[in-house]
This record gives sequence, structure tokens and C-alpha cells, in this order.
Amino acid sequence: MQKMKTGIIGCGNISGIYFQNLKDSQWVEVVACADLVPERAKERADEYNIPYVYTVEELLASPEIELVINLTIPASHANVDIAALEAGKHVYSEKPLAITLEEGSQVLTVADRRGLRAGCAPDTFLGSAVQTAKQAIHQGLIGRPIAATAFNMGKGPESWHHNPDFFYAAGGGPMMDMGPYYISALVELLGPARRVSASANIQIPDRNVGSGPNSGKPITVQTPTHLAGTVDFENGAIVSMITSFDIFGGSELPWIEIYGTQGTLSLSDPNYFNGDVKIRAHGSQEWKTLDPVFECGKNERGLGVNDMAEAISENRDHRASARMAYHVLEIMQSFQQSSLEGRHIVLQSTYRFGQLPAPKLAESVKN
Repeated sequence: MQKMKTGIIGCGNISGIYFQNLKDSQWVEVVACADLVPERAKERADEYNIPYVYTVEELLASPEIELVINLTIPASHANVDIAALEAGKHVYSEKPLAITLEEGSQVLTVADRRGLRAGCAPDTFLGSAVQTAKQAIHQGLIGRPIAATAFNMGKGPESWHHNPDFFYAAGGGPMMDMGPYYISALVELLGPARRVSASANIQIPDRNVGSGPNSGKPITVQTPTHLAGTVDFENGAIVSMITSFDIFGGSELPWIEIYGTQGTLSLSDPNYFNGDVKIRAHGSQEWKTLDPVFECGKNERGLGVNDMAEAISENRDHRASARMAYHVLEIMQSFQQSSLEGRHIVLQSTYRFGQLPAPKLAESVKN
């Protein structure tokens, strides 16, 4: 089998796990990398024996490369995706798909026009934890899902990230940074969402870089750091969700719980691929840990890339798709919009695996 020749654009913190996990892939072969800082690309190439170090323009122009993995900062995701697609490459991006719905819609439009695949992280929902929970729901172990909770309660990344400013710029914040893991898992488990109602604010505006060469540098916070709201799903389930960079004392709230008419499922951190899934049946006083449907590691980033490459070869839909990521993006954007406008935001996109064309550009509707 011929592996798909692949190039990685963006050689920062997250790139290492992609290089590591994809080096033994049976579906893709990473042959080139590029970064705006050439030294960073050279370091990754030396570390993982990557044959070619290119500029971004050179990588996109290379006729050998069929797939681009886009690991740039969020504000660049859409532009790099579109450039790769226009260059005739399939593309898989880190989350989020884009920082605006307009940009996200453009990615889908160009992919459809060019007849190419667009994928997007997170692919954590393909891991054993979410898939074990999904099987339990499909087997009726908790009855009909009627509600869920999702909590991402922590402090921001400035304590460990050397250049955390983009986490606090437009397209950043806890919802755009961590929300994709939670919402993608919920969409995988409960189906598409219908509307959002929320409150959002910058609760702690005074922050400083906590480590590295920029330690002590003030951070300009430009996006909400605490968002709380409800998401109504098309199947009738109501999800209560909080995501925050403002919890400095820790929390004992669960990561994700799904409540059904016959019991409750409790999931581990959706930022990871594996972890315990526990069930407590109606009338029981004890939690039982379910056997995972398959074994996988904690950080299997690249599953979505492999699935997309395999799907291309088999002419089927891929799972970690830009279409799903667009629906997740609209849900996330609607938290802030709902807070600003003081009303429910009815979603214009939806997502069911393998069934839908590109979504229309989202617009809010009163309900």
C-alpha cells in the first residue's frame, strides 16, 4: 500500500506528538515540515528524521505532498487550510477549525469546490473512552439520554506556556481552546445541537506570563475567560456546561456526565483518548467501571489523520471532519453571542456523520 505523502506546517508545542505518533503510521508518511521560524522546523526534522525542511510556500508547492497537517496558531488555521486546498492538497487542521464562522464556511466551500478532504481536530472522540460511552448509550444501558453536564474548570496556560498571548486573543479563551474536546465528545454521544444560551465574561483580566524568557510580561486579555451556559440538543437532551481559565483553587466537578432515564454515565477528561467510563444504574448505590471497547493510549493524536487517509483510499467519509468541526465551532461561538445579545441562539448548522452537505453560513435566529 502506498502511504500518503504528508507535510506538517507549524512546528510548535503540539507538533511533537503528531511527529511521534505518525512515524509508524500505515497510512501517511511525513516527509516535510515548515514553520515561520525555520530553526523550529529544522529541530523537528532532525529529531524525527524528516527528509525536507521547507518554507510554507515551498511545502504547498511541492507536487509530492498530498496531505497537509496544519498545526499553526488558531488565527491562521483557516488561511493555511484554504491555501493548502487551493494548492490541491487534502488538509487536516488542529482545533478549532477557524476563529469565525465565515472563515470556517470558506474552508468547507473550498474543499467541496476542489473535491478534496478537510479534517479537523480534536480526534479524541475516536478514543476508547468516548467510544465505550457511545456503545453503552446505544445498548440502552442508561435508557434515553435526557441531560448532561460538562466542566472544564482550571487556570489558564500562562503558568507553563512561554508565549500564551494567543490563548487570550480573539479565537482563544477556554471555550475555543478546551471546548472542542468537550463539545465534540457530546456531539458524538448525543448527536447535533439545536440552540445555546449562555453568559460569558473576562473575570480575571490581569495576568502575566509565568515561565520562560517572557516571564512576568503582562498579558492583554481580549476574550472571555469564563463561560457558562446550556446547550439544547436535537434529541431533547439539555447540557449544562462551564469552561473557565479562572479557577485557581481547583475543582471536584466531573468532566462529563450523561444522565439517562435508567442511569448515569461518567466520563474521564475528554482531552485524552482513554480513561475510565463509569456507570451507575437506576436504583444502584455503586458505580461500575465499563470494560473499554478497545485499548488505546492517553495521547493518540493523529488517529483522525490516519482515519482520513484511510477513508480517502476507501472512498468513504472520515470521522474527524471539518463539517463536524464547523458545527462545534458554531456551538462555541454561540456562547459569547448569547451572552452579548441576552437570548437563545438557534444554530444554523447541524452534523450527522456521513449524511450532510456543507452547512450554510450561520446566522442567529430568535426562538
